[in-house]
Amino acid sequence: MKPVVTVEEMRAIDTDALAYVDEQTLVERAGTAVATWALRLMGGAYGRRVVVVAGKGNNGADGRVAAARLAARGVRVSVIEAHDAPDRLAPRQGVDLVIDAAFGTGFRGEYRAPAVPAGVRVLAVDIPSGVDGDTGAACGEPLRADLTVTFAALKPGLLQGDGPLLAGRVVVADIGLDVGRSRIGLVEDEDVVGLLPPRPRSAHKWQSAVAVVAGSPGMTGAAELCAHGAYRAGAGMVRLGVPSTPDAPLPGGEAVSTALPPTGWSEDALAMAVRCRAIVVGPGLGRAETTTADVRALLASAPAPVVVDADGLFALGTGDAAVAALGAARARVVLTPHDGEFTRLAGEEPGADRIGATRALSARLGVVVLLKGPTTVVAGPDGRVLLAAAGSPRLATAGTGDVLAGVIAAFVARGLEPLEAAALGAHVHGAAAALGPPEGLLAGDLGDLVARWLSGARRG
Repeated sequence: MKPVVTVEEMRAIDTDALAYVDEQTLVERAGTAVATWALRLMGGAYGRRVVVVAGKGNNGADGRVAAARLAARGVRVSVIEAHDAPDRLAPRQGVDLVIDAAFGTGFRGEYRAPAVPAGVRVLAVDIPSGVDGDTGAACGEPLRADLTVTFAALKPGLLQGDGPLLAGRVVVADIGLDVGRSRIGLVEDEDVVGLLPPRPRSAHKWQSAVAVVAGSPGMTGAAELCAHGAYRAGAGMVRLGVPSTPDAPLPGGEAVSTALPPTGWSEDALAMAVRCRAIVVGPGLGRAETTTADVRALLASAPAPVVVDADGLFALGTGDAAVAALGAARARVVLTPHDGEFTRLAGEEPGADRIGATRALSARLGVVVLLKGPTTVVAGPDGRVLLAAAGSPRLATAGTGDVLAGVIAAFVARGLEPLEAAALGAHVHGAAAALGPPEGLLAGDLGDLVARWLSGARRG
């Protein structure tokens, strides 16, 4: 996992570093890294011209060191003080790059960057000036960078809010700081390969079996999508229980489908799940009062970790009622809310600080909470957070969340702890969607794309 460090943590890391290295050395290292990447971005030094917008703090000092390094290589460099910068940088013949070193991660207030001539690329130092280092919220009118060179570790503001749009490509420069205290990590492809156990040679279907309790009359599609997602993510057996009337058709597909009673189905569902390694409850169940009682009864006696999604989240209620509903099962539960479901569970919207909000709800409920979004936040009760940034607007279609619930359950059944299963599942879910069409991706496509992505990752 790539470490991600909050603004407060970064301040503490910087302070600790002064015990073994002086501040000017750190500035020299940072500025040299910026200059190196500037040369790469421009394709060399000969005949190049750079404008550096520099503030008064360390961010500006990094920019000035970069300016000196570039000048030593023969680049024509102009340094403009941030507080004196014009509204618009005058179009200069042959300007190749603007280095944004006005303000860093600790900036508060509004920043209106000077407008940059069309076609001139921008390199941001640590984070685009005016972007909040923790939330990614843009304050004022920051420049949109083509490249951001950040130091020691990623910052949350580069991964959420306006940050990803304004930061462009992000590279992490190692300047000799110890970021081991970070409790936030970004999931990458190699983490899936390294952490997700392959099927052993002696594998049999029950070793990674998943039970899915989902669907209701007219809503069996959600159940089928969830089961298909679990199979394609490596479940050896999927047992699907659908509360329905005896004459109602059951979903097709590979899952072993069972009709559960329309009400009072929890005992039958528990019997169905007795040999399974993970359970999903919620997609398409409906919101009847009897469903609420059955979901809570299932949680109270579940023989395996449970992924609670969609209508299962509604059944938990809000606030203290949700805590009571989760009961002793909470240590093995994953909740997968979108923003609206999160608001109902927490009693307030996640707000700009999605990491902090997800951490707080996870600690309060004592469960793993996965907050869906362009960057999905997964928090555990111990304060650890994993981020999955592979998502895209392609996933903004009905049913994709049902597939995700199945993928997470399959990863739990294959041996991952709930926190890792949720985060790796979200990463694979997003990465797989990128293999599909840019327009018109269907939730029904996703399961096969998940299997394709996983197979390619193993080969790669």
